[in-house]
Amino acid sequence: MSRPVVVVDTGPLVALADADDADHQRCVKWLRTCTARLVIPSPIVAEVCYLLGSRCGAEVEAAFLEALADNEPFEVTAPGPGDYLRMAELVRIYSDFPLGGSDAAVVALAERLGAAEIATLDRRHFSVVRPRDGASFALVP
Repeated sequence: MSRPVVVVDTGPLVALADADDADHQRCVKWLRTCTARLVIPSPIVAEVCYLLGSRCGAEVEAAFLEALADNEPFEVTAPGPGDYLRMAELVRIYSDFPLGGSDAAVVALAERLGAAEIATLDRRHFSVVRPRDGASFALVP
């Protein structure tokens, strides 16, 4: 039996790496108890690097990148051609938010991988965006 998939957005990753982040402890607790396969869309890596570099400095940003090299507990996955088409569709559908490309990548990969959960601190976007099947995503932590 395969493990369920959780697609991971920027917020929890920044909170995990930044001990001063208000959500740090909550995200650490979630990660310690999570048994799912954790997938990070590759566009999210760039967002996390920018935020960690500007908030925490080069050493924390570099440590995050080194942690990704282990492929555990997180697995970075690049969007494919079909994902990019879906991302474009989502950006258009939710243009009044606006929903940007990185958030659209989270949704597109969640759809492709059959993930029912998204790890995010961005309740504003992800509580509204619906996958193709019309159900809502479960948002953690």
